Amino acid sequence: MTVAVAPLLEIRDLHVEAEGHAILRGVSLSVGAGEIHALMGPNGAGKSTLAGALMGHPSYTVTAGSILLDGEDVTAWPTDVRAKAGLFLAFQYPESIEGVSVTQFLRLAMAARTEDDVSALEVRVRMTEWMERLGMDSSFASRHLNQGFSGGEKKRNEILQMALLQPRVAVLDETDSGLDIDALRVVSRGVHAVRAEQPELGVLAITHYQRLLDELLPDVVHLLVDGRVVQSGGPELAQRVETEGYEAWR
Repeated sequence: MTVAVAPLLEIRDLHVEAEGHAILRGVSLSVGAGEIHALMGPNGAGKSTLAGALMGHPSYTVTAGSILLDGEDVTAWPTDVRAKAGLFLAFQYPESIEGVSVTQFLRLAMAARTEDDVSALEVRVRMTEWMERLGMDSSFASRHLNQGFSGGEKKRNEILQMALLQPRVAVLDETDSGLDIDALRVVSRGVHAVRAEQPELGVLAITHYQRLLDELLPDVVHLLVDGRVVQSGGPELAQRVETEGYEAWR
């Protein structure tokens, strides 16, 4: 008898509102182990709302539906508990934290994720390895988190965090935003390098554009329009959007 395996991430009929306004109106999708899923949609469709709701952002209220991680309902879990359980969000606009170096931040984050003490040497060795892969200067480690970082440096730092924290599911919220094609390729290669070390990692990449998907090569593409997933398919669906726009689904 074949035993059904639960998806790594499952979103069931999710309804979300912000400031009393309904934004997501019944989103359902699932991401399996080792899969890359892309979520596309026009401005205002609810893409970043979905990313925030997945991580338990307090600005968003889930009014119906559920979020499951490894088959366990995490809808009511605090953000830090979801992160410890292996859910990771790469922000569209990462926050800067003055007075906290990249190394300090990652050491604390790694210790929280594993619930073990992590030595400064261990963090430094892992960081050095991944900074080389991501084309980051060695001085980056001692800089304050995202202080004075370029757009590309901020996005590389998000991928660096993903590599060191080793999540189960990574949600990439418009990681391509503000990047030129060279920086985009560096970031995309970083995602593939992380997946090479963690073949079971599930990825949900949220984007407006085909160019990120040309680099990430998703298994499934979902279209989010007016707070609902209106169609799912293969990479050819993203190509159709690139050609036709979203009018056909409005």
